[in-house]
Amino acid sequence: MGLFRNFVNQTRNPEGFLGKLMLTSMNPGHARMADWGLSYLPDVLPDRAVDLGCGAGRNAGELLRIYPAAHVTAIDYSPLSVEKATAYNQQMISAGRCEVKQGDVSHLTLPSGTFDLATAFETVYFWPGLETCFAGVADILKPGGLFLICNESDGMDRTGQKFEKIIDGMKCCTIQDLETALRKAGFSEVRSNHHASRPWIRVLARK
Repeated sequence: MGLFRNFVNQTRNPEGFLGKLMLTSMNPGHARMADWGLSYLPDVLPDRAVDLGCGAGRNAGELLRIYPAAHVTAIDYSPLSVEKATAYNQQMISAGRCEVKQGDVSHLTLPSGTFDLATAFETVYFWPGLETCFAGVADILKPGGLFLICNESDGMDRTGQKFEKIIDGMKCCTIQDLETALRKAGFSEVRSNHHASRPWIRVLARK
C-alpha cells in the first residue's frame, strides 16, 4: 500500500504518526462543511448533545460554543482521536461542560433517552450497518431529539467514489440511503438538503 493510500486510510481509525497528521488536518479541513451542516439545525436549546465520531474535537467545540448552556459528550472509536479531542476541548472539560470518551457507534454504551441532539460529521461512511447504528442513536436520544448527519460526499460524486475504492470499509451513501436507514431505525421525521454547488449533504432526523 502506497504512502497516500496509507494516509487516507487514517480517516477511519487514526493511529500512529500518519493518524496524527490526519487529525491535524481534520479540524481546519472540514470546518466549512461542518459549519454549513450546523446551520441546518432549527432553533433548539439542547441541555445535552453528543458528537459521534468526533475526530480531533473541533465540532464538539462548536456545539459548546453555539449552545453555551449545554453539556457535550464527544465519542470516537480511535484512542488517538480521543486524545486529540480531549486536548482541543480541555478548557470546557475542566469547566464540567464536556467529556470525551472512546466508544463504538455499533455498540453505544451511553444511557438511553439522555440527549437532545446528536451529530455525525464525515463519519457515517464507516459505520457498520447503518440501520443498526442509527437505532442505537435513536435509543440515546430523548423523545423529539434530533440527529444531524453531514457528509462531504453525496454518494454520487467522483471524488467520493474514488476514495471509496482506496479506503478500507468506506461507503459513501446517498441522501436516499440515509433517509431509508433512519426511518427503518425508528426516526419519525427526516428532512435533507444538498449544497448548491458542492456534493455536501446534510440530513436531519427527529426521534
